[in-house]
This record gives sequence, structure tokens and C-alpha cells, in this order.
Amino acid sequence: MAALKISYSSGIGPGSSSNQITRILPRSTGLSSFYRGRNCVQVHAVLSFPCQTHCSFCPLPAAKKTTRISQAMATGSVHEVLPPALDSHSDPPPIFDGTTRLYISYTCPYAQRVWITRNCKGLQDKIKLVPIDLKDRPAWYKQKVYPANKVPALEHNNEVKGESLELIKYIDSHFDGPSLFPCDPAKKEFAEELFSYIDSFYKTATSSFKGDGSEAGVAFDYIETALSKFEDGPFFLGQFSLVDIAYAPFIERFQPFLLDVKKYDITLGRPKLATWIEEMNKNEAYKQTKSDPKELVQSYKKRFMAQL
Repeated sequence: MAALKISYSSGIGPGSSSNQITRILPRSTGLSSFYRGRNCVQVHAVLSFPCQTHCSFCPLPAAKKTTRISQAMATGSVHEVLPPALDSHSDPPPIFDGTTRLYISYTCPYAQRVWITRNCKGLQDKIKLVPIDLKDRPAWYKQKVYPANKVPALEHNNEVKGESLELIKYIDSHFDGPSLFPCDPAKKEFAEELFSYIDSFYKTATSSFKGDGSEAGVAFDYIETALSKFEDGPFFLGQFSLVDIAYAPFIERFQPFLLDVKKYDITLGRPKLATWIEEMNKNEAYKQTKSDPKELVQSYKKRFMAQL
């Protein structure tokens, strides 16, 4: 049975020296939802699953299967106190002291994948977030942590690993928590096919920014077809998995940008995709990592419109 551990910590008041930032999580959250805590109390709940004999994809009694899936989707449903991003003036953490650290950027879609996985596994108290300011990176990050100087990176067992797709698989297989990868061979094979398509999906979608946006239809038609393959749930493999985590940060960005700038609705005529987006937005572990859509649109305008 899952063990629920709840800890209480006082919010960071104006006079506090710890300089942490409290993120309040309404239904639609984003970077604009960061507030400095004012005499509030934060509650941290972590679900741990010591037994990984079965995953949520394997044949289980109906009641048990439903319980495991709902626990996985509910993980991280309370507020989390997030640290401010470290910049060139920040001191490094005590690297290789036995603490498992996930180096991310709050705005990077690749880092977001790993952050979502960490939350879905209920590892908020096992994997410490260390956000990096990508516009003002501390020199010690490249020198002492990750020579590639990119995020995400995972410090675990005195080693640092990178590459987001590898990291989400690594976290799923090396840490306790609900399994996020299928046992079924057919689903496992399809998962790898979908992982392989991500680069093409990204390139097709972003290249459409030069036109009216409709060229992205090829990529989103592929997504609609993929979501139709398994009928045991609304996700890519039927049940929620690493595949959904891998695609979510990009669809989160493409949808508002294409609608705002190109007036192209990616869900029009794609009911499976519309349902997938709706169901993903119910996932508290994912919602805690989301950015404000308006900020995403502005970021993409700065990045892509200058190239048009």
C-alpha cells in the first residue's frame, strides 16, 4: 500500500533569509503564478510505492489497477515550494554529497519532461530541484556539474547524466513510484516508435511557423492517429505513460502559439487530441510544471518571429 508522508513548513515571510519562492497552483498555473510567501503554511505530500512488481499497464484486478493509476495521477497535488533559479552570482550546491539533484530550467521543455516524471513518481522529497538561469548560467555548472552545460541533468550516485528522454526512463526504472512505462510488448514497441518521431514532430511544427500554420497539420494528424491506437484510455498507450510526458511540453507550447499567431487550432477536427489535452490538464503532477500560456507565446514570438 502507498505510504503517505506529510510534512509542514512555514511559508517564507518578507524577513526570511532563505529567499525561497512559493508557487501557488490554481487550475491554470505558470511562471506568473510565483509569489513570495506571506505567513502561509505549505503542506507537502509524497506518495511512495515500495513495491514495483506490477506496473499500471499490466493485468491486475480492476480495483487495484484503478487505485494505482489514480495515485500516479494525483501525485504532487499539493503546493510545492520551489527555489529561485541560480545565476552567475550564485554559489554551487554541495555537489556529490549524496543528494540526488535534478538541474532544470523552469522554462525549458526538455527539462520539464524530467520534472514531470519526478512529480508523477512522487519523488519530490527524493530528488531536489536545482533550477538554473539559462540566460546567466553559473560557471560552476559547466565546470563542476555537467560539461555539456545544458539542462536537464541528474546528479545521482556520484554521477551526472543528461538527455531528457534517457533521464525520464532512468528515473522511472531506478526510483520507487508507479511505473510509467508499459509491460505489454505491443505498447512498448509503439512507445519507442513515438519517441523516435518526436524530433520530426518538433521540426514539422516549428517549420510551419513560416507559413499560416496549417503545415503543422501533418504532425498533429500523426498525433491524432497515434492516440487512436489503444482504446483502454485517452493517452498514447491507453494509460498515462512516459510517452505523454515526452510530448506534453511541446504541445503545451505549440497550441497557444499557433492559435494566437497563426489562428490555427490544432484540436479542430482532432477529437482525440482535444481529449488528450483535457486529460493532461487534470494531472496535478504535470500542472505544477506548466508555464503561463501568454508567456509561452511571447517567448516563442521572440524566438521564432525574428527568423521569419
